[in-house]
Amino acid sequence: MRTDLLALTPDALSALTNRGLVKRAAKDLDAAPPTLREDPDGTVRGDFADGPSASLPPTGGLAAGSCDCGATGVCRHLVGLVLACQQHAADSASGPVSGPLPASGAPPAFGAAAGQGGDERGPVKRPATAAVARTLPPATPPVAGQEAWSPGQISDEELTRRIGTRLMNTARRAHRAGYTARVRRATAADAVPQVELPTATVRFLVPGDLGFAHSDAAAGSRDDVLALAVWAFRAADAAHPDAADVRLDVGGQQTGDTGSGLERALALAGTVLREGATELGTGLDATVTDVRRRLDESGLRWPVLAVDGLAEQLTSYRDRSARYRPAELAAQLAELHARHRAVTRPGAVLRSSVLGTAEAAETPLRRARLDSLGCRVHAYGDQRTAEVFLAHADSATVLVLRRTFDTADDGPALARRRVDRSTLGALAGGSLVTESAVRSASRAVRLATSRVAKTTISPSRAAWGELPAALVVRDFAALAAELDALAPRLIRPRVEAELVRVLAVTGVRSIGYAPGDQRIDAEIVDGDGNTAVVSAVHAAAAPGRLDVLAAALAGEHGEVRYVSGTVRRSGGTVLLDPIGLAAGDTVVVPDLAVPQGSAGLALSGGDLADPLAAALTTARDVLAEVPHRGLRHLPPGFAARLATAAQRLGSLGLRRAGDGLTTFGGLLDGDPGEAAEQAWVDAYLRVDLALDMC
Repeated sequence: MRTDLLALTPDALSALTNRGLVKRAAKDLDAAPPTLREDPDGTVRGDFADGPSASLPPTGGLAAGSCDCGATGVCRHLVGLVLACQQHAADSASGPVSGPLPASGAPPAFGAAAGQGGDERGPVKRPATAAVARTLPPATPPVAGQEAWSPGQISDEELTRRIGTRLMNTARRAHRAGYTARVRRATAADAVPQVELPTATVRFLVPGDLGFAHSDAAAGSRDDVLALAVWAFRAADAAHPDAADVRLDVGGQQTGDTGSGLERALALAGTVLREGATELGTGLDATVTDVRRRLDESGLRWPVLAVDGLAEQLTSYRDRSARYRPAELAAQLAELHARHRAVTRPGAVLRSSVLGTAEAAETPLRRARLDSLGCRVHAYGDQRTAEVFLAHADSATVLVLRRTFDTADDGPALARRRVDRSTLGALAGGSLVTESAVRSASRAVRLATSRVAKTTISPSRAAWGELPAALVVRDFAALAAELDALAPRLIRPRVEAELVRVLAVTGVRSIGYAPGDQRIDAEIVDGDGNTAVVSAVHAAAAPGRLDVLAAALAGEHGEVRYVSGTVRRSGGTVLLDPIGLAAGDTVVVPDLAVPQGSAGLALSGGDLADPLAAALTTARDVLAEVPHRGLRHLPPGFAARLATAAQRLGSLGLRRAGDGLTTFGGLLDGDPGEAAEQAWVDAYLRVDLALDMC
């Protein structure tokens, strides 16, 4: 019996096809199972009661199967053939099975093949397994606890046979350039090994069989990822053989070139730092466009996004838009320098992980199921931006679907706005199945317009526990360790929902309201007694956020099982900024909910501000004033404010951060030059990194 077919779980079949097709095939199998027979070369054939005949050769997976039903691609008969083989194996394992195997090419009549006999009273249905058991010899059932295997054991010859020489050459070029991969080995919780690549996630559904490897990229768009995934497993097997989940750099060739490719971008950043947003007009637009084009042509995805953010801030200032933030402008400039330094210093890390050179600008996805985790509403003057966070189980990532509305409406009104043939409220609390999703390098997602591809939205079952373990946190202590191990924010991949997680809740210990900060803090507990804090602040654009969150945590919408949101560490505690809750069988989205009035919460005085975080925030705000006003246009009192911030940092033990501010302040006399620019970068990076670690 074909062990590859026996290894396919219902979830694996759904990944290769879709859930509806698997359910239809199972229903047909119960009603009228096919006649099965096996050729000497291992090809399994089945004749179905409704007429078609299907076959699956021993290599190539479901895509290599054929059926004469006329359907395009993998049909229900091919899926039914797999299920029938599995049913036969189960019956063979439970007892002896007898009956001759019909000669290949001479199948019995379809009535008999379907397990149906008849007389003058009409056909008589037999049990669903009858025909399967009668027409195949007993099969050896799959052995539990099979020896662990690694996709890294697959040879290059097998890869070449699977994807062809041309795509192997494409993969080798990517390997020479280097790329970052996250390797997840099979575990008891998830028996499918997988690799998360910059362009796609590859899952190896059947041990040792490339025909059943599955990628979430649209078929034919990036088939070379199969080789990249296998090579990532080889690298992980060599460097981290015992790690169940590891992120590593794969391939890459060191060259004598010490440049980063960001030199033009750094020159642009220097201009902004010297002149300041307040002094720059539209004359810089052509330079920004040219820098962005060159970065894009070089495939430097993360610097491209940093330049985009820089351009957006400059445009927002000129337009007097509420989107302008001096701190955001400073962060974009510092990020360009941080990424340049990270790849040019001695012992530099691989370029692909810092510059995003292995990222595709866009990747069309296969037929995808996306489960909403909630929504966040932002207000910018008379404009509202809604971000819906969608969990993509196939790639174990969270994607962001963004919509902007020119209106002053609040969250409850926005929930009624139309979004892709539905409403924002239905999308934020539902499940989306689409054939037209396109994912960007930053993991934003858009739904392409197509007459053929369909998108459907249905109410969510709030079954967040079925999401991959990489997204669902059941151990808050392990999450804290994961956050502590992250690389500095300014050189990490620019993934928009990188830190969005679903936290499993076993209890809510306390809920309090700090009226001065208009903030709710709730302490939640995991199964081991570890705690985390759900913390939300009031926003005028989301008037129901706080009271609906408090009511949900208090159990008014049913038992709270999960809370989703963006996680971070602060003062040794895991904090979560919530975007949604799974309460009972529904998803509660606080930002889109109608206000419910006071929940009668106990008042809390609010935690005293962390003096370290407060001092660092003040220092960062002072430094952010430099690109806002410009090095050449700083006000007379700026040096004194800088010295005060430096002294405060030093008094709290942050000596190196304080020294950075002092060094920068000593270079502001006269006409500040390149030394002052580099000193500003040094000071800002030290302060920003220390603030991230608070």
